[in-house]
Amino acid sequence: MVGPPGSGKTMMARRLPAILPPLTLDEALETTKIHSVAGLLPGGEALVTARPFRSPHHTVSDVALVGGGSIPMPGEISMAHNGVLFLDELPEFKRSALEVMRQPLEDGSVSISRARMSVSYPSRIMLVASMNPSPTGDWYDPTDPSGSTPAQMQRYLSKISGPLLDRIDLHIEVQKVSYEELSSKAKGEPSAAIRGRVIEAREIQTRRFMGIEGIYCNAQMNTKMSRKICALDTAGKQMLKKAMTALGLSARAYDRILKVSRTIADLEQSENIRSNHIAEAIQYRSLDREGWLG
Repeated sequence: MVGPPGSGKTMMARRLPAILPPLTLDEALETTKIHSVAGLLPGGEALVTARPFRSPHHTVSDVALVGGGSIPMPGEISMAHNGVLFLDELPEFKRSALEVMRQPLEDGSVSISRARMSVSYPSRIMLVASMNPSPTGDWYDPTDPSGSTPAQMQRYLSKISGPLLDRIDLHIEVQKVSYEELSSKAKGEPSAAIRGRVIEAREIQTRRFMGIEGIYCNAQMNTKMSRKICALDTAGKQMLKKAMTALGLSARAYDRILKVSRTIADLEQSENIRSNHIAEAIQYRSLDREGWLG
C-alpha cells in the first residue's frame, strides 16, 4: 500500500486477520508448534486459534526477521506463518533484511544452517507492506519547491528492489481520506460480511485442489498449475499481452496476475476468468507502471 500518512494503511493492515478464514486444525497445530518453540505460546493455552499478526519495527535485524542464532530459532517471518506479516514504512527497513526475505516468500519455508545442525521453519505468510510515496510523506510533485527532489526520490525508492516488488501480488495506491468521508455517519461494510465472501472463495479453491497435497489456495499454485487452471479467453489473452508489452512485466508478474485474476473470479463465484478480472488484476500492479508517483 502506497499513500500519505493518515490515509489508513496501518488500520487496513491490522483488519486483515478479521476477514481471513479461520485456521484449520492442521494450520493451528503448525502455528502452535512454532510459537511453542519460540516460547511465545500464551500461558494456559494449548492451541493457537487466531491467525498471527506480526508487525516488526523497521530497525529489526536480519536474524530477528528471518530466524537464526547460535541455537536456530524462528524469526518474525515464521512467527507469522499462516497469518499476516506487516512491514510498516517498507523503505525504512534495512535493504539486507528485505533481501533475505525473497527466498522464504518464494519457497514458503526458511532454512537455517549451522555447523552442528540445520533446521527448516515454515513461512507461508501474507506479506503486507506500506510506504509513503516520497520522503516528505506526500505524493511526488516536481513543481513543489518544498517537496522531494528527484535525487531524494531515487534514494528513497532504491531501498526496495525490483525482485522483492515482483513477489508482491497487489500494489495499491491509498489516497487521503476527505473531510466528507471522515464526517459521514454512513457505516461501511462490516468485516464479518467480507469474511463470509472470503470463506466462500476459499471453499471453492479447496474443492479445486482436493487431492493435491500441500496446496489449498490459488497463491500456492506452481507455474504449471497456474497455466492450466487459469485458462483465459481470447479477450483476456489480448489484454494481458498488451499489459506485458507496455509495462515490461516479468514472467513472475505474469503468473501472479493469473493467480490474482483467478481469485477475483472466485470472489465473484465465476467459473471462468473474464477480461474484467484480468483488467482488475493488472490494475493492482501499479508499481510496475511508469509515472505511478503522479
